[in-house]
Amino acid sequence: MSTGFNPLDATSLLTAFGAAGVFVVLFAETGLLIGFFLPGDSLLFTAGLLCATTVGGVRLSLPAVLVAAASGALLGAQTGYVIGRRVGPALLGRTRNSHLLRGAARAEDLLARYGHGKAVFLARFIPLVRTVLNPLAGVVRMPARTFALWQVAGGLIWTVGLVLAGYALGASVPNVDRYLLPLIGVIVAVSLLPLALEALRARGRADTKAEPTRESAP
Repeated sequence: MSTGFNPLDATSLLTAFGAAGVFVVLFAETGLLIGFFLPGDSLLFTAGLLCATTVGGVRLSLPAVLVAAASGALLGAQTGYVIGRRVGPALLGRTRNSHLLRGAARAEDLLARYGHGKAVFLARFIPLVRTVLNPLAGVVRMPARTFALWQVAGGLIWTVGLVLAGYALGASVPNVDRYLLPLIGVIVAVSLLPLALEALRARGRADTKAEPTRESAP
């Protein structure tokens, strides 16, 4: 491992651990609450880029990355579901981490708004929510077959889609490694858009509820 290793940096993770790092990060991010801070979206996209171009002397195998990404995301989600089902509400009730608590609130809102299947599918594309929703699905006793079907569908589209997007860009743009940091920044920003939009919607709903109170005040 290099002395400059940074577990929050996608390029650092990939140059240090390769496809194995993809599996471990996605398993932790989607199956273990401690993995909520890990860079899933940027990791997948960067891994795709590194399958098409060499960065820092590292070039990854596209089949190996696809297998590692899909298996890490799918096994992680199932693990999170089993943990939630066995441990119960105490799993989230004991946490004092504000990020996890916000993620749990968004996950519960997603379940209430879209139902079990669509919520599990959509959560794959929302950072933090995809970490919390899997154990939460176990806590609320979501049918195992429903959870498995939708988490596999969402997990495959999320992982394969982002890896192939990175690969396609790396294969079509010469010297794309020169723009790696700005590209990762764009991916991170885009991945955070659902959270920003949800925060705006929540603020709008809060303002709407507060209006009758203000109007009724003397």
